[in-house]
Amino acid sequence: MIVTRKHLPRRTFLRGLGATIGLPLLDGMVPAVSAISRTAARPVSRFGVVYVPNGIVMADWTPALDGSQFDTPPILQPLAPFRDQMTVVTGLRSGPPYYAVHAVASTRFLTGRPPKPSTGSEVEAGMSMDQVAARAFGQETELASLELSLERAESGVCDIATSCVYTDTIAWRSPTTPLPMEHNPRTVFEHLFGDSDTTNPRARASRLARRRSILDSVAETAADLRRALGAADGAKLTDYLDALRDVERRIQRSEEQDARELPEINRPAGTPASFPDHARLMFDLQVLAYQSDLTRVITFMIGREFSGHTYPEIGVRDAHHPLSHHEHDPRKLATLTRISTYHAEQLAYYLERLRATPDGDGSLLDHMVLLFGAGMSDGNSHSPDNLPIVLLGGGGGALAGGRHLRYAPETPLEDLHVTLLRKLGVPVDRFGESTSELAGL
Repeated sequence: MIVTRKHLPRRTFLRGLGATIGLPLLDGMVPAVSAISRTAARPVSRFGVVYVPNGIVMADWTPALDGSQFDTPPILQPLAPFRDQMTVVTGLRSGPPYYAVHAVASTRFLTGRPPKPSTGSEVEAGMSMDQVAARAFGQETELASLELSLERAESGVCDIATSCVYTDTIAWRSPTTPLPMEHNPRTVFEHLFGDSDTTNPRARASRLARRRSILDSVAETAADLRRALGAADGAKLTDYLDALRDVERRIQRSEEQDARELPEINRPAGTPASFPDHARLMFDLQVLAYQSDLTRVITFMIGREFSGHTYPEIGVRDAHHPLSHHEHDPRKLATLTRISTYHAEQLAYYLERLRATPDGDGSLLDHMVLLFGAGMSDGNSHSPDNLPIVLLGGGGGALAGGRHLRYAPETPLEDLHVTLLRKLGVPVDRFGESTSELAGL
């Protein structure tokens, strides 16, 4: 066999003025020895979290049947096209209830630890399991992890005598270091792909005024690289850069809209005016971050606990959190289910983008584990029992989908954390209040 492909280092970048853009996995990055070496290349492991606030109407979330014959309840209907890579997990518990129920829900979800009562800056919880993975994977990527949200952080006290820090994030680098969640797509884009040699606000404003594209600054480098690639890699590079260009243009359009119109109440400038536009833009940025291997760990909050967001796009003008105290009112329960289904629809968009993005011998969805769920079940009672949890993706062959797994009541949520970390190749003995791996997962 004659080998003609040029071998590229896995960490190849396009560099321009103020921009450094990572590339997707190209065939030319796999050592050009044989077809066998290409298929044998082990895909990297990736881990993502998508968190929803204020609980769930569990009757519309939980399948009636267990095992592979499970039915798809109303809230999870948008995820039905991904059934073969979906595992519904029920029965898990996030510890006993505490007084600051919303702060506990978001804080315990990934840390396994309740928040230390605090109204000031001296906060404490536990290192979150996403950061355990980030510590292992971050040695291979430019960013150890990425923390995103659709809502900006609040300040002061957000739960009973408890700092808003606990409801603003689900990611903790250490027991005393919560990680802020970024909600502005422009800021995320620049964090991933560069902006200028300075973070000075005036310099950034000047660049935005000139509307100079980050991609324009690497155009010449990209053209040189494309000429050196084979046809398949050249097409893959073109598709990737086109996706980057599309995201950049959408960010610019949202900023132009903000300049013409008043933003929604509680919406910071620089974000799209509508919920689905904002959500899908943030999901697209996550796909690009994974595709370029800038990071392998992303946590994303669709909303923060106590979220009072309204959803006029689907006819819901009542605030989310007050609705969650439904008092078993059928109208409120139906509205809550509509909101949760709407969240699942946005997630389905993300999953389709992951499934459509090639990665080695499969797709990004094939090679990742995505944890989707909430830190409380029923919002009316703030219950930490029987949490709504769905796992998505193939985990590089480590995760079998198409199942509903029902565990014994009060099984610790941290058993799931230990199991997932081990499936991701991160060795851990225990995590939080874990007792063992989850059997059958």
